[in-house]
This record gives sequence, C-alpha cells and structure tokens, in this order.
Amino acid sequence: LYTAPDSCEGRCGEPFSEEDECHCHRECQAHRSCCEDHERHCGPDGFSSSQDSITDRELLELSEQLYGADHNKARPGDIALNPQHLAGPDETGDRQDRSPQPLYKSVNEELFSKPTYASFIKLLDNYQRATGREEEVTAEELREQDHFLQEVMRTELMKKLFVFLQGKNRYGSEQEFVQDLKEMWFGLYSRGDGERDSSGFEHVFSGEVKKGKVSGFHNWIRFYLLEKQGVVNYFSHSFDGPWDTYPDVLGLQFSWDGFYKEVGSAFIGCSPEFEFGLYSLCFLARPGRACHLSLGGHRLSVQTYPWTKSTYGSGRRFIATAYVMSA
Repeated sequence: LYTAPDSCEGRCGEPFSEEDECHCHRECQAHRSCCEDHERHCGPDGFSSSQDSITDRELLELSEQLYGADHNKARPGDIALNPQHLAGPDETGDRQDRSPQPLYKSVNEELFSKPTYASFIKLLDNYQRATGREEEVTAEELREQDHFLQEVMRTELMKKLFVFLQGKNRYGSEQEFVQDLKEMWFGLYSRGDGERDSSGFEHVFSGEVKKGKVSGFHNWIRFYLLEKQGVVNYFSHSFDGPWDTYPDVLGLQFSWDGFYKEVGSAFIGCSPEFEFGLYSLCFLARPGRACHLSLGGHRLSVQTYPWTKSTYGSGRRFIATAYVMSA
C-alpha cells in the first residue's frame, strides 16, 4: 500500500534521488541501480502504473494545500513562546539546562475545546511510556481512537489527503483509508522483551522512554500540557524555523521526569489533523526516506520509518516513527 524503500511498487517513473537505496526511473537499468522488483512492477507488463507513483512535485503541491487547509491551527496571538538559549551542536548532548524559564509563556486553551484537539488529548494518557511493558487497551480507549479518527476525517485537510490518495489508487473508499490509519498508527507491536508495548501514535505523539532516554515525543500539545504540570523541563533549542505564523518548527532539548531528549523536533501551533495527515502522507509516499515538503513557501522535510519486525493485513507495516526534520 505504501512505497517500501527497497521496492518499485507505486514508484515507477519516480525521479532519481540520491537518498533512495534503489531506483525505479527509466534509466535505472543502464545505471544498474534498479530495485529487484523493477521489471515486475515497471516493465511493459508490470503491476504498477507510473501515474500511481507520487512525485516530488506532487508532495510539494499537496503539502502547501494541506498547510492552507489547516483551519484549526493556532493564530499568532494564541501562543507565546520563550525559546531562550540557542544551543550549538556541541551543547545539545551535555544535558545542561540553559533556559531557566518554561518554553511556553502562554497558550490559548480554548484551542483544546475544538473537536480534533479534544479527541487527540484524550488519547495521550492511554499509554505506559516505558518500553517492554505491555499496553492494555480498554474498550474505552478503542472508542477514543475511533472518535479521534472520526473527528479528523471531518476536516477539509484530511478529506483533501484522502481524495489525493484515492486518486493514486492507494484506497478505494474513505472507510478503507480510516481502517488503515487505525492499524498503521494504533496497531501494537514490540519494541522490547516481546511485549506488545508500542504503537506509532504512542511513540510519535505521546512519547516513550527506552534505555533511560526519551524516545519519540514530537508533539507540541503534549509538551505544553506536561510542562504545565511540571514534569517536562525545557533546556534549549537548536533550530527555530523561518515561519512567522503557525505552524512553526522547533528543534529542542528537554527532560521528562529526568529522562533526556537530546535531539527533539516538533511542529508548533499546528492542529492534530495537520500533523497526523502530513506524517501519514509521508509514510505512505516515502517510508524510510526524507519526504520533501513545502509549507507557506518554505521547504522542509519529514522523516518516517516503518516498523520492520512485524506486519498487519497483507504485509503492511506499522509506523515506527515520524518527525519533522529541523533543517
């Protein structure tokens, strides 16, 4: 369903990129760089038609459309940030708190009463953050997952994303799309000790602790709520994006109950559906590779990785991680 980095499925005619581990463009045979299944998918009788591949230009155009459709994002006056210390490359790993004040001076919490925010926030306390401890999913938590998916699919942003993916023959119906989103984001797999202890949603949005370090945790709402409770301590930032409206991008260092995050990144001020939709797009279009996007005329990239040790459905992969790259 998504384009695996070592396969030509859905990638026939895709432009050459040095980042790809194998290639599916017309000249790859001459360069002996084709993926092993190139002939099967892209030959004269292949399974994948070139119009179903998602081009770099389409990603740039669609990401601008999704950026424009983020009607629930924070307005400039809704958030006041205090970024304080800009950390150099030699400072991010030394665990020094160089910012005495919190990152967030204020957030207009009326945002959190919007349906997608409210349903998103309800999901955040459903997880054991330590890897190796099995997640027990209650009937209520399953209802909360369904409710969140229902709310995001009501937005123009997610409807635009679905129409695009349907046009690329990735999904036949909105119901099929929603069911796959539920599996790829909320399906459980094991990061440690064989326990079903993790999911893409937990890792990316709620955060985990693995081997004494913060793992994942790329969401601004989660950060704000935990900082307000006093359990997250902001240390410094290593990147502040060029945007003068929201969403912005921040690279940051922080601790969570004493566990450290050396290289973190987050969209600031976006709606839950924006982040969820953009990461889903990049996972489906460029898993395991940099996904180059444009927001408000500024270029940026999102990196996703599939979980390779287990699958669902007919060999589909769960999301292992997704994050915005801060440069």
